Amino acid sequence: MCLAVAGRIVAITSLAPQLASAQPLDPQPAEAEDGLWLEAEVDFGGVRQQVSLACLPGARVGDRVLVHVGLALSLVLDDDDEASGEQP
Repeated sequence: MCLAVAGRIVAITSLAPQLASAQPLDPQPAEAEDGLWLEAEVDFGGVRQQVSLACLPGARVGDRVLVHVGLALSLVLDDDDEASGEQP
């Protein structure tokens, strides 16, 4: 049995290491080439946590995701999305 919780992405950053070692490792904008380095801030009804997007590199701010042990596993459709026929 697996416990996963749905939350909404509020911000996405890339934690890809920079090649120039003289510069500090600051988070980069979300448009990273390698999805393994993407991390999202996810809101779980008022509680915000950092979550890896390694399995969902196509996730965007505002998407609802299913999270297990700090890893976003899948997108969750809202009732509004299902009613309008939109795909995530």
